[in-house]
Amino acid sequence: MREVPATGRWPVLAAAAVWLYVGFAGPSFAADPALAEGRQLFVNGVAPAPTCALCHTLKDAGATGQIGPNLDDLKPDLARVAAVIRSGMGPMPAFTALTDAQVTALARYVSTVVKP
Repeated sequence: MREVPATGRWPVLAAAAVWLYVGFAGPSFAADPALAEGRQLFVNGVAPAPTCALCHTLKDAGATGQIGPNLDDLKPDLARVAAVIRSGMGPMPAFTALTDAQVTALARYVSTVVKP
């Protein structure tokens, strides 16, 4: 077996570090502006409606709401999040003030950050 010269190890180590960072860092908000918009909507909401973070727990958003379900545990997919935002469910009202783009951004954000 050939030994890799010491100078040849750095590219391999650098590539491994990047792979580990990308694999464990979660979604790339810089690469996907819709995720950043969805996070912003989750945390800050759109007036006059309350924020999602007020009622829901979602680790990525730093949200610890206790009224609605814990989204980290529920792990809803994109279609379910979008449907509940648009139509409401149980005590959660429909958020009709949100545009289709905002609903999509929110649904994409939540369904992405809760993936196992």
